[in-house]
Amino acid sequence: MTERSHPGSLTPGIVPGRLPAEDYAENFSDLHPRLDRHEALVAADRCYFCHDAPCITACPTDIDIPLFIRQIATGTPEAAAKTILTQNIMGGMCARVCPTETLCEEVCVREVAEGKPVLIGQLQRYATDILMEQGIHPFTRAPDTGKRIAVVGAGPAGLACAHRLAMLGHGVTVYDARPKPGGLNEYGIASYKTTDDFAAREVDWLLKIGGIAVETGKALGREVTLDELKSDFDAVFLGIGLGGVNALNLEGEDKDGLRDAVDFIADLRQAGDLSRLPIGRDVVVIGGGMTAVDAAVQAKRLGALNVTLVYRRGRERMNASVYEQDLAASSGVRIVTNASPVAVIGNGAVREIEFEYTDDALKPTGQTFRLAADQVFRAIGQTLEGAGLPDLDGRKIAVTGAGRTSIQGIWAGGDCASGGDDLTVTAVAEGRDAAMDIHATLTAEG
Repeated sequence: MTERSHPGSLTPGIVPGRLPAEDYAENFSDLHPRLDRHEALVAADRCYFCHDAPCITACPTDIDIPLFIRQIATGTPEAAAKTILTQNIMGGMCARVCPTETLCEEVCVREVAEGKPVLIGQLQRYATDILMEQGIHPFTRAPDTGKRIAVVGAGPAGLACAHRLAMLGHGVTVYDARPKPGGLNEYGIASYKTTDDFAAREVDWLLKIGGIAVETGKALGREVTLDELKSDFDAVFLGIGLGGVNALNLEGEDKDGLRDAVDFIADLRQAGDLSRLPIGRDVVVIGGGMTAVDAAVQAKRLGALNVTLVYRRGRERMNASVYEQDLAASSGVRIVTNASPVAVIGNGAVREIEFEYTDDALKPTGQTFRLAADQVFRAIGQTLEGAGLPDLDGRKIAVTGAGRTSIQGIWAGGDCASGGDDLTVTAVAEGRDAAMDIHATLTAEG
């Protein structure tokens, strides 16, 4: 990341063009460029090819990691890609955004013994990128079953479900409220993690299986209803994600300059010219998850002078991984923990945020401080939106087994469903497994 003196960096308020034009391209370039062939072979050579590999158990999609690394080591990355994609059809994106440092790489025997794991995520990207760039889709559809399934939500869970169902011979129609398919992969992930329009290219590649129709701009409860879908299709899968954003519940929260971090990230992902995207001079991000870190780091890379991420609990309780926290700190983001917002200060527009320190039990200590802020991003979690949904478990759709809901014929998975981590790789696993259960159910029914 590059920071240079530029007149725009000191300008108060929320303005575009804070950096020299050339800095935007560098600041939003690929965080981890793909390994070349020699680098991949060296990295693959470090794998012990464990028979009872702990990395497989740690992978939510159960990829046979030693097998695909051996296939890379023997010069057949296309075969390695098929091994990956058989379990995780979105293996390319997961290689870019999956927190491998807390999953497969954390339990790698090399990590445990030496503190330096096999580069599983980067090797996965190496293999899947090669296959996709060749335009190869290694799967074919089974004969048409005559069954039709509606998938609501074109995010990781919905697309994984749709692909597996299509591969099994079913006809699938995917509905999504946004203008483009992809869900959080398209709208919710930091730009430097998925460059060169990869999310859209991966969707196009996935759809090569055939048998999947995608209808965008159609939201559940607006253009389509659950009753209509249940009537028109043999089964329904809900992968609608979490559309609502939790509020701070503070007086003055409606002041100019406060917005949801997910909207900021979506605008950045869809921006054609980053220099035109306005950013504050003094930015405060409230939250401790991946969305908070992505918003904070990107605010800094857009040229914000001061970026502070504030989280109500201790650093060890942050949902963002240690790697992500370190990335934020190395990008110039200040991280303040054990502090909760108590007041928004400003006349019409935010000028300061007042916080109060809390102990580990979130009990206020009475000590307060203020941060200058002309832009504040809320990243304190999202909520499920929608009426007439199946029964809920807390704030999400209750599911049993492989995504079965309280309504017969309706399955759910991904962020909208109970259980599991809110990760792309988990959503893919849940969509895939629900598809297999839907297939088994429809096959049994005849």
